[in-house]
Amino acid sequence: MKNFLYNFMMGRYGPDHLGFALIIFSFILSVIYAITGYMPVLLFSYVSFAVTLFRMLSRNLKKRRAENDKFIKFWWPVRMKIHHAAGVVKNRMKHRYFKCPSCKTKMRVPRGIGKLRVTCSKCSEKLFMKS
Repeated sequence: MKNFLYNFMMGRYGPDHLGFALIIFSFILSVIYAITGYMPVLLFSYVSFAVTLFRMLSRNLKKRRAENDKFIKFWWPVRMKIHHAAGVVKNRMKHRYFKCPSCKTKMRVPRGIGKLRVTCSKCSEKLFMKS
């Protein structure tokens, strides 16, 4: 069985970042359908899953790679913003976040220290902050 699957997938594109995103999207739509019972949502779920299978079994490697590159260029900034926001939420008990009034650079200071003199790394403005 292992050799059959190996031989079948040889020369085909297989899974990638866009494929995983489409599978997750399909799963989310299926859950939404289970909650609402709205049939077009289920149809979109099936379509996105079918597109995923088509991409994985495709032999046009150049085109699939170009699609994945476009997706990554779109998704990477979104992912980084989500990752940063999650880090802020995770560290909110340890650090206090604020913006420099002149250049709007985000800075963080440890909590519980009292009044601090902070120098902005971008514009070198000196601020007094309470942590």
